[in-house]
Amino acid sequence: MADLNALKQKYAPVLDTINSFSEYGAKLDSVDLDGEKLHLKGEVPSTVIANRVWDVIKQVDPTYSDLEHEIATTGGADQPYTIKPGDNLSKVSKLFYGNPNHYTEIASANSISNPDLVKVGQQINVPVLS
Repeated sequence: MADLNALKQKYAPVLDTINSFSEYGAKLDSVDLDGEKLHLKGEVPSTVIANRVWDVIKQVDPTYSDLEHEIATTGGADQPYTIKPGDNLSKVSKLFYGNPNHYTEIASANSISNPDLVKVGQQINVPVLS
């Protein structure tokens, strides 16, 4: 019999990632056992965040053979974001892609000529990486 707490602990980085995007509308509706697998049911607001969750799942276990998920994407491909104090595009890239080096893609998608010049309150869209 599968151990729910052991599977929750194994996939804690996935649960934490989904919860870290709650301010954008990501949520977990249920975390339980489905036979011998951890079953996650929830939603994320964009393909960008769905891809981030997938990356974390594959980091935890590339085969994810003990995970069953129903994570719906409720919005579009890109993720809207408002620049906060202390932000730069590298930080935004790290948040949404897990890698700070994709800041140039964010700058390009938002017609930002100088990635070092973003302003608090500025609205941007974080694109899906190709």
